[in-house]
Amino acid sequence: MQTVIIVIHLMFVATLIGAVLLQKSEGGGLGVGSGGGGGFMSSRGTANLLTRTTSILAVGFFVTSLLLSWLASYDRKPSSIIPTSPASQSQPAVPAPPLSEGGGLLDSLKKADQQQNQQPPAVPEAPRSQ
Repeated sequence: MQTVIIVIHLMFVATLIGAVLLQKSEGGGLGVGSGGGGGFMSSRGTANLLTRTTSILAVGFFVTSLLLSWLASYDRKPSSIIPTSPASQSQPAVPAPPLSEGGGLLDSLKKADQQQNQQPPAVPEAPRSQ
């Protein structure tokens, strides 16, 4: 079922691209297509036909896109990256004992910072002339 809808979707895509490329440029972007060519797509009735065809193909493209996204999510089962099997624990986890006074990294950094703040900053001497 999904393969059939993908094939129909691709036919809509290819035909829609062709219909858009056949239309005459009205904005004159980059100067391409704004010159008079008098080709077989120059009448106003043909432009209206291409506009309607583009609209119908665009609606078909969106409908098949929505249908494909619905079909893709229809068979999907919720999954998780976290394993759902509970880990076997015979007893609850025991919290880690508190560190002794000054034993942690933050405490040692704090002490080093306090020692630096207690020492007076070295005052540079003024240069002497000879």
